[in-house]
Amino acid sequence: MFGLGAAWYDREHHALGIPYPPLRDRFEMLEETLQICLQMWSDDDGPYQGKHYQLAETICRPQPLRRPPILLGGSGEKKTLRMVAQYADVWHTSATLDELPHKLDVLRGHCDSVGRDVGEIRLTAAYVDDPFGDVDEYLRVLDRYRALGFDLITTGPLPGNPDPQGWVKRLGDEVIPRLR
Repeated sequence: MFGLGAAWYDREHHALGIPYPPLRDRFEMLEETLQICLQMWSDDDGPYQGKHYQLAETICRPQPLRRPPILLGGSGEKKTLRMVAQYADVWHTSATLDELPHKLDVLRGHCDSVGRDVGEIRLTAAYVDDPFGDVDEYLRVLDRYRALGFDLITTGPLPGNPDPQGWVKRLGDEVIPRLR
């Protein structure tokens, strides 16, 4: 899977010495990156001329056995969800459950605009909450995601957890078996 987003964590960029352009530029760069990769994975290894990237050739040798599924992360309605409709095989979001019905409507609208069936896009979401206080309620929340069409939820310990390894073990022992 090839996962991308328009970047959000400026601290990480600065720490690694990577420029952190304005949001508009990051979205343009993201779209050009998607176009370049799709061209690289096709039979066309010719030049690419974009605003941010200019390539003499888009060589990818050896070619992948199959085009990697493209995952786009984010929830922005104007740019991100439009790019999800146009390019992505998988959409990953951290929008809240209350926001998701509206976000899905927006995604459907973008899919209609580009002539794509929204059902072709796998829906995944991040849900980070304490699963141990009320496991039944946690599972009810996961059922609500499933009812909206989400089939993969990423989770993890809450920030500041002093024992992330213990949290993962406990999740595997107490919550995962009850998902079935």
